[in-house]
Amino acid sequence: MRTSIVPTSVGKTKITDPLFGAYVQMVAHQVIPYQWEAINDRVPDAEKAYCIENFRVAAGLQQGVHRGAIFQDTDLYKWLEAVAFCIAYGEGEDFRPIADEVIDLIAQAQEPDGYLNTYFTIECPEKKWTNLTEGHELYGCGHLIEAAVAYYQATGTRKLLDVACKFADLVDRTFGAEDGKCHGYPGHQEIELALVKLYRVTGEKRYLSLANYFIRQRGGKPNYLLEEMAGRKGNNVFPEFAEYDDKYAQTHCHPVDQTTAVGHAVRAVYMYSAMADLAMEYEDADMQKACETLYRNIVDKRMYLTGGIGSSGKLERFTTDYDLPNDRMYCESCASVGLMMFSQRMASLTGNAGYYDTVERALCNTVMAGISKDADRYFYVNPLEVWPDNCLPSTSMSHVKPVRQKWFACACCPPNIARTLASLGQYIYAQSDTALYVNMFISSQWNTTINGTEVKLDMKAEHMTGGKVTLTLETEAPVELRIRLPWYLRSPSLSRDGGEETLNVENGYAVVSVCGKTKLEIGGSVEAKFVAANRNVRADVGKVALMKGPYVYCLEQVDNGENLASIFVSPAAPIEELAPQQDLPGTLPTLQVSGRRLVQTIAQQDDLYGDPSFDVQDVTLKAIPYALWCNRQSGEMLVWMHAQV
Repeated sequence: MRTSIVPTSVGKTKITDPLFGAYVQMVAHQVIPYQWEAINDRVPDAEKAYCIENFRVAAGLQQGVHRGAIFQDTDLYKWLEAVAFCIAYGEGEDFRPIADEVIDLIAQAQEPDGYLNTYFTIECPEKKWTNLTEGHELYGCGHLIEAAVAYYQATGTRKLLDVACKFADLVDRTFGAEDGKCHGYPGHQEIELALVKLYRVTGEKRYLSLANYFIRQRGGKPNYLLEEMAGRKGNNVFPEFAEYDDKYAQTHCHPVDQTTAVGHAVRAVYMYSAMADLAMEYEDADMQKACETLYRNIVDKRMYLTGGIGSSGKLERFTTDYDLPNDRMYCESCASVGLMMFSQRMASLTGNAGYYDTVERALCNTVMAGISKDADRYFYVNPLEVWPDNCLPSTSMSHVKPVRQKWFACACCPPNIARTLASLGQYIYAQSDTALYVNMFISSQWNTTINGTEVKLDMKAEHMTGGKVTLTLETEAPVELRIRLPWYLRSPSLSRDGGEETLNVENGYAVVSVCGKTKLEIGGSVEAKFVAANRNVRADVGKVALMKGPYVYCLEQVDNGENLASIFVSPAAPIEELAPQQDLPGTLPTLQVSGRRLVQTIAQQDDLYGDPSFDVQDVTLKAIPYALWCNRQSGEMLVWMHAQV
């Protein structure tokens, strides 16, 4: 029996980090209220969601038709999940009455047999379960389950959990391998990982078996989703599905046999997350091997420096190895949230700290970049190079927005970012029956119990500003502590109560036994540096980017002028760390480096083409964390700079 590593519950943590603590507080006090207004269509000049209105119509409280996306219900479910995490954290009680009221609304919209989807209830009840490819009924059930589990764990109240169980029971009666049941599976994966959560909180094994069925059934022949699509003869909900194929939905073969990350990026990593869960629950070596293979394909060949995935602006999907363009990429915020989920599960499955390198990379860059410092603007797409003038509608660049938006007609990303930041503690700490795990250096406090022993841990992480990571622990009995040593920490060292100790490292964790009141210090240096990409990443050939720790840095027009594509830097140039940008949150340093700007390329400067005539000027460049770009002025942004070689 393998040792089970479980992320800590949110209520046991307190985030004190200057950057992440500010964002977690922002979720409770600014994001939750703002998003409530958005899903009620009360944000001026924002795209309408019709989310709450659809529930009211489905519940019979008002007349009307379904409006908005077919999967719009999930905006509310993810918002409720974020509220639940805020309540557990001790910051969301003000919104509990509103949450309880909206849970009543959800219950009223649920049909007597447990079915719950406002689109089909309002528009075409006779077509339930007939369009699994596009209908998102199972996807919606999954997000309902996740919200219900979180709300039950935060409050102890069962009403939403009972609604979710009733829907899950209907799904279990409807789908399966048995005769008389539907042999289909979700078009958009999500319910699989949610059913595992529901099993873990209820102990009902039917839910685990159903999750396993959905994964095992996927990719079988004949292909259920393709046959369903063919039967509709092009009568699609989504016009873009005219180019739908089996790889888009990861049905080209059984998931356990898949070796490359293909298709819609969000669907993929949600499925991989469920596969990792099932590998753990069933101790399935083949499933674990598939997860490890898929993970390596992503991080070795299909992931951006920022932890973004899904490079194609068309159908939001993976393409091929090393195809990582910077200016027209997609990299949906939800995809990076899903990558965090998958990587966290792989760490729990294997006990290997290296998976948190990817959790941290996605969190500190793409996920953080998806929300403004004032909590009221969002990115759905996360490019690494922006020239606002060419982000034009009705072109191949129409999906790239040079500024964050108030809301989206398809608003899956904003509440997904909210629930992720609100639950940040579960990514920092974990525990097994035998050990406590510190997975990321983010200043915080953790109170937990292991084998009947209460443990208090206070972490002050100052490694990004030239200091140490200090862990102060109080425990009455001996406890094994495992501290992840991240890839960017050079020459790590360990001291206990002022005395140096030998590092004992296992699977990327420094292993320490502590008892009583103990002060541990993790030393080492985190240096700002240039990085380059594999030469097969054609978009980045001859280019370099700046990083410090897990944070990718970028140039902005407000600091460095226009036409950032004309910038050249030497990888050998010294990098100077300056004080943090005062109008940006946190204490991350600003980076400064000398470079050159190409100011002339042809002799006849007003012509489009001409005889080569190059002229350069020396410039001093200022870079800020990519996660914080577009928080001051709109303008150009650039991560990858031409290298002087």
